[in-house]
Amino acid sequence: RAALEEVEGDVAELELKLDKLVKLCIVMIDTGKAFCVANKQFMNGIRDLAQYSSNDAVVEAAFISASDSFNCLMLHFIFQILFDQTQRSIKAQLQNFVKEDLRKFKDAKKQFEKVSEEKENALVKNAQVQRNKQHEVEEATNILTATRKCFRHIALDYVLQINVLQSKRRSEILKSMLSFMYAHLAFFHQGYDLFSELGPYMKDLGAQLDRLVVDAAKEKREMEQKHSTIQQKDFSSDDSKLEYNVDAANGIVMEGYLFKRASNAFKTWNRRWFSIQNNQLVYQKKFKDNPTVVVEDLRLCTVKHCEDIERRFCFEVVSPTKSCMLQADSEKLRQAWIKAVQTSIATAYREKGDESEKLDKKSSPSTGSLDSGNESKDKLLKGESALQRVQCIPGNASCCDCGLADPRWASINLGITLCIECSGIHRSLGVHFSKVRSLTLDTWEPELLKLMCELGNDVINRVY
Repeated sequence: RAALEEVEGDVAELELKLDKLVKLCIVMIDTGKAFCVANKQFMNGIRDLAQYSSNDAVVEAAFISASDSFNCLMLHFIFQILFDQTQRSIKAQLQNFVKEDLRKFKDAKKQFEKVSEEKENALVKNAQVQRNKQHEVEEATNILTATRKCFRHIALDYVLQINVLQSKRRSEILKSMLSFMYAHLAFFHQGYDLFSELGPYMKDLGAQLDRLVVDAAKEKREMEQKHSTIQQKDFSSDDSKLEYNVDAANGIVMEGYLFKRASNAFKTWNRRWFSIQNNQLVYQKKFKDNPTVVVEDLRLCTVKHCEDIERRFCFEVVSPTKSCMLQADSEKLRQAWIKAVQTSIATAYREKGDESEKLDKKSSPSTGSLDSGNESKDKLLKGESALQRVQCIPGNASCCDCGLADPRWASINLGITLCIECSGIHRSLGVHFSKVRSLTLDTWEPELLKLMCELGNDVINRVY
């Protein structure tokens, strides 16, 4: 009984080990198939990299050769052979051993345990029979004799099944392992044969690689010498871009990073990429973001220094509807941005004035028809019409500065009316502070008239 129990424990442990090995084999095969799929995707990635490296003939040829070698049908074929042989040698053979031979052992064990229990019951019943009941004694004796006979036969069958299992398991497991080893031997032989054709090309590629390494080392030394020379220069000064160009081909007068104060209650400062383009001031949070317009028309704004806040290098761009507080990284940059905005304002005015003159010439009777003259009158207002509309606004009937009645001049970026003397003073300040225009002599665009009507002397004087 002790020997049987030891064998039964050994067989149970063997079954667990074989089950685990079969499951690991299944995982290994599935992983191998996944590797083939991933390998194919990786080779496609190498092909994409080869297309990207089309300007480098050496790199492109190397990538294409590697991709063709790894991606060929033969390679997938020998992988498939390996998976099939592994499945037959490990999974199929060991599973068959577990399902057939171990099942027979378990069936024999169940019969042995059943007859053992019957024998124990017969012994107990035989021991309980009283001696004065002869009929029961004979019956119990016969049952015990038959049970013992049956027990001996089944015990012998069980021992036979154990001996068969013990001898067969060695041969089955060794046969499975040997088949698995031969499968790998064939796999590596086929792989070697497949890639041995690449030998000459790989030697040439190695020689090219050696030359590339030498060239790269030479280039590195040259770069280090240049780096050492540049390091000796003085980098303490601000190297940010300080110039602006109103005639830039891309239409960007100036661009660079500025801090912008938010208009919310927290007044937080955020660093943004600003640019002056198309007579507008815009900024972007990120490179690919669409620009956010701060000032739609630079002609309607002014720019000034801000020395009344704690942060340094600040300036403010003021438009009729809002103001934007900005901060540069240095005083030079602040001055550059202010000059760029002022120059853009003056340039926008010149361009608009040139367009108006061309429009006047086209609409005159000597160069255009009567219809074109009517169209220009719809777009531009001149003389008494502009004067009447502007003077109707509260406070505009007298000069905003000195109070003289019937002013005939206006500051279009401030939205006020002025007498001739005060208009001269405003002109002397410069167009970046005040843009003066005649209410009777100059032409007026509808948007400027709308701006003048929205503001007025009373509103502006209350603000100031």
